[in-house]
Amino acid sequence: MYPLSYIEPVFRPPSEWKSLILQVTNGCSWNRCTFCEMYTSDSKKFKPKKLELIEQEILSVVKSGMLVGRVFLADGDALMLPFNRLKEILLLIKKYLPTVTRVSSYCLPRNLTNKTVEQLTELRELGLKLVYVGCESGDDEVLALIEKGETYASSLVALNKIKQSGMKSSVMILNGLGGPELSKQHAINSARLMNEAQPDYLSTLVVSFPLGKERFAQRFTESNRQPFRLLNQLELFHEMKILLSELELAKTIFRSDHASNYLVLKGILGQDKTQLLNLVNEAIEKPNNVALRQEWQRGL
Repeated sequence: MYPLSYIEPVFRPPSEWKSLILQVTNGCSWNRCTFCEMYTSDSKKFKPKKLELIEQEILSVVKSGMLVGRVFLADGDALMLPFNRLKEILLLIKKYLPTVTRVSSYCLPRNLTNKTVEQLTELRELGLKLVYVGCESGDDEVLALIEKGETYASSLVALNKIKQSGMKSSVMILNGLGGPELSKQHAINSARLMNEAQPDYLSTLVVSFPLGKERFAQRFTESNRQPFRLLNQLELFHEMKILLSELELAKTIFRSDHASNYLVLKGILGQDKTQLLNLVNEAIEKPNNVALRQEWQRGL
């Protein structure tokens, strides 16, 4: 039996499937992004967890005999916690779970506004080695429309702090986020942001709305833009082609293999850029020659 109980639902990056999920906050401190449906239930109102309770939960893991190699700090943006609280949590992990080699967390750029590079360096030395940053886009118009509460500049400041501290960053960009009208500038400015930041990992997934897109589309209507619609398969491939063409990365591990993607892309940018672009071009020009996910295979 798993030794921890959670306030559901709990989300984690796909790569953290082997990690111990330690819920140090509930929900997301921002929770205004119009594309996000992760923390909308009444049970997911944002609240930090008391340190005493976190310690009790870690002790329950110890008593269970679980061998823990990695820990993921949940929920949506655990790094909004003050530096001192994060330090206390990491010290508890080091004290009780000495086999842990890496701690990671989701991170909003705003989470790092009041944290210095020196503080982030100390957290990294205590085990927090990887943060997942949902930039979503590098285009300020798109970011405003989705109520992200961030800009190109604020995202870059945060990513630079992460790099300077020695932590690794895994950045997410959402394909199709600007609809047909803003597709090109969304791709170009997202690539521009990544070129400046040079993250360790870059992933893309396709924006989707299992609960309906009315809330998201409303902002486009209120801004007197074209009515929002999801990009079709071909349009998504063209957006990906622009993104890849504009990316100038030295050694970033790139993944576009989430279940929402029609076309699976994996490589290191820049050494695999030409190969990946060739695959995208083939998907555009000769889709029958490429292994594509069918609609029933796609999802979150």
